[in-house]
Amino acid sequence: MNKPISTFQEIYAFVSQVPPGKVTTYGQVARKIGVNNPKVVGYALNSEAMPDYVPWHRVINSKGTVSKRNLGNGELLQEKLLISEGIKFDETKKIEMKDHLLDI
Repeated sequence: MNKPISTFQEIYAFVSQVPPGKVTTYGQVARKIGVNNPKVVGYALNSEAMPDYVPWHRVINSKGTVSKRNLGNGELLQEKLLISEGIKFDETKKIEMKDHLLDI
């Protein structure tokens, strides 16, 4: 009998499919895998159990901005990683969603 996949594992698998230069939101991920609360996605992406290969930095909030993270300066790291992938921010630190939001 196969062991069922945990919600966190489903989140990691989905987020791992977001390509460089694209972002998705916590809400989009939650809806796609059938989770009622986008905060669960945030918990998964802030978990110490998250595998290193998961591109957590490609998940942003519904406002188009980087959210606070448990890590010290995690928001700055996330912003730098996104910029390195060609993600553009406007002067208010919002991501240009029309150009970078993954269509799911």
